[in-house]
Amino acid sequence: MAEPIVEAHREGAAAPSQIQRGSGLELRSLTKLFSGHHGERVVAVDDVNLTIDHGEYVVLLGPSGCGKTTTLRMIGGHEEPSSGEMILDGESLLGLPPEKRPTTTVFQHFALFPHKNVLDNVEFGPKMHGVGKEARRRKAEEALEMVGLTEFADRKPAALSGGQQQRVALARVLVMEPKALLLDEPLGDLDRLLRLRMRVELRNLQRQLGLMFIHVTHDQEEALSVADRIVVMHEGRIAQVGDPLTISTRPENEIVARFMGDNNIFRGNVVAREGDRLVIDAGRLKVAARAPAGFEPGSEAAASVRAAGLRVDQERGSGDGINELECEVEFVEYLGDLVKLHLRLDENVFVAKVPGDEYAMLRGREGSTVRISWQEADVQLLRP
Repeated sequence: MAEPIVEAHREGAAAPSQIQRGSGLELRSLTKLFSGHHGERVVAVDDVNLTIDHGEYVVLLGPSGCGKTTTLRMIGGHEEPSSGEMILDGESLLGLPPEKRPTTTVFQHFALFPHKNVLDNVEFGPKMHGVGKEARRRKAEEALEMVGLTEFADRKPAALSGGQQQRVALARVLVMEPKALLLDEPLGDLDRLLRLRMRVELRNLQRQLGLMFIHVTHDQEEALSVADRIVVMHEGRIAQVGDPLTISTRPENEIVARFMGDNNIFRGNVVAREGDRLVIDAGRLKVAARAPAGFEPGSEAAASVRAAGLRVDQERGSGDGINELECEVEFVEYLGDLVKLHLRLDENVFVAKVPGDEYAMLRGREGSTVRISWQEADVQLLRP
């Protein structure tokens, strides 16, 4: 098992007495190193800088091993940074054990006490912190009311559904009145219908309470549905930060474009530029896009077009071959409200999403050729 490495803070990092007071959470050059099996240094989190406001729902999103959970564990006090700083409302969190931090964590596995009823489970935290019986009972009842479980107070966890157990877990941390609620893959153990319902409940609860929520997941749809801002992580670093619409439709780089799924990536050389419009020659197709300075004729460029931006055309195209191509249909995937087309041109594979009512026209078209096209506005230039 990899061992953690804790180093002295980086030169220039603020000492606790020098930290400027502010509102919210600030991560400064947060880094976590582990020692590998052969003594090598493994970088789990690499120089992460991020500010999160009170009342904001932020999702750390990325594949397994990208550093999102390690970042959350450092904020919650379950891992100590190798270097960097974590500041909440002007106070350093470094060195504070989890129980001394104004943060609480909801883990994927609820870890409820099976022999205690719901109310006793929720009261447990305040009891361990020395809160009197009447006060902690009042706080626990208020927390259960927040999550809509007042009538289940006397039940044991085994008599509850998965969604109800998740809400007990939420009540158990809300009763501690944290400044920040940390959610580590909170919906991972639930079936699909429960996940969909709990997403709504989490988002509504966060708005009701006005708390800072920091939520870790690898599920893109989950992140898009609940977040005010999404932090996409890759190999320990932040790849992009933005609101759900920006992350979904305007990825800044190929890492984000590929991870968010169903983005078609085109690479080639810039062959023409007029004002802020440029044309990329990507082999048997040409892509026109709007781009700032820095992409001049002769330079390499990559662009992304969302699957939902591709349309299947019945009429002939413009003939200039820009933002249009003919390709073979490999598979027609009917998903109810939409149809997902898997397309191929030579070695290139594309995905198009069209409205579900077009299925009758596309059904059985595997092996045939279709023409697809897209608008310049749907093309996003990617930085290296």
